[in-house]
Amino acid sequence: MMTTDSIGALYAGRFIMGLGNGLLLTFAQLYIQEVAPARYRGVMISIFMCWTSIGSLIGTIIDNFTAKIIGKNSYLIPLGLIYIIPVILCGGIIFIPESPRWLLQKGKKEEAHKAMMWLRPYPETVDAEIAEIQAAIDMELSLADGVSIWDMFTNPVDRRRTVLAVCGVTLQAASGAMYMIAYGTYFFEMANIGNAFENSCILSALGVVAIIVNSAVISKIGRRRQFLMIGMTLCGISQLITAVVYTTHPGTEGTGRAIVALAVIFIIGYNGMVSSYAWVSGGELPSQRLRSYTFGFAAAIGFLGAWLTTFTAPYFINPDSMNWGPKYGYIWFPSCLIGAVWVYFFLPEVKNRTLEEIDEMFEMHVPARKFSSYKCVGRSALQAIKEKDSDAVVQKDTKEQQVYAEEVEHTA
Repeated sequence: MMTTDSIGALYAGRFIMGLGNGLLLTFAQLYIQEVAPARYRGVMISIFMCWTSIGSLIGTIIDNFTAKIIGKNSYLIPLGLIYIIPVILCGGIIFIPESPRWLLQKGKKEEAHKAMMWLRPYPETVDAEIAEIQAAIDMELSLADGVSIWDMFTNPVDRRRTVLAVCGVTLQAASGAMYMIAYGTYFFEMANIGNAFENSCILSALGVVAIIVNSAVISKIGRRRQFLMIGMTLCGISQLITAVVYTTHPGTEGTGRAIVALAVIFIIGYNGMVSSYAWVSGGELPSQRLRSYTFGFAAAIGFLGAWLTTFTAPYFINPDSMNWGPKYGYIWFPSCLIGAVWVYFFLPEVKNRTLEEIDEMFEMHVPARKFSSYKCVGRSALQAIKEKDSDAVVQKDTKEQQVYAEEVEHTA
């Protein structure tokens, strides 16, 4: 992109960057989900989202200053600066061990133990955690022959987990975030309050602050489902009020100030409550053997939803098209409410649960609203329960066969 004037080459560059971004967002979060201790899993994902938001903020600020440069340097400088962080990350990744869960799944027990020793500050807890993970993997293997991507849809338990992961990640698109974030500058321009682009930078900064608060406070004092519902509701109401105000008093200074204030409320609800927890749900709910498939599929659907929102928004808001402007919020208000209702009825609360405990609750077919109160019995006890249930079914079938045989003999 830095060396060409061809629009086709620019599209190719954007496509390659999109692939890189998709791989980063998918596998970085997948790795965090697998290696983080249960009580820190939500915080770690929030920190990941915080860093990506900081990157976006820095990029926005740089664009704000380089846009004033006449000539190619206006875009060569931002594109050149993109190389700095990836080089640092590539160097750091060399020293990071592979996921212990993945290593155990591949039968590399010694490497998994070394990786876990590197990742945990208390060595005395490593053996017990490794044993629990291995027991969970062994049980999964006993319940399913091999690993097939189609298990996400054919196996009833895995199908439920796939639907939950996909819907959880898609909450981001359902909130209307891409419409609000991608076209924030446009709406600030319509509001005619200060410099539109600088206001967009300020909004991005507030989003970073919201994620930091989420990481430091909310994850310690609240449950994820509650904050997801509150976040989706805030996003929906802020967009509804924006649409109503613009419909009743378009083009006034008061409407402009209201649009700015409501955009702040939206970004607090989205970045502080929806964004991080949506990704957490997508990564921690799938089974161990299908986690990469399921999370990758959920991320793909989430990206598709975000792309559809970004692609179709201009047709609604542009004066040359439908000319809805902020009235586009009328569409996203019911979308946010539907998302909040779905969270209430279907998304399980798994805060501070290990991935193995989550596996157990799904295998026991625990209803979503009872996850938080369920007492896990452990892999050995769970296996015994399943074997007992299996024996009971066999005994029942045998008894029915005996009764049937006696009836046949009596009739004869």
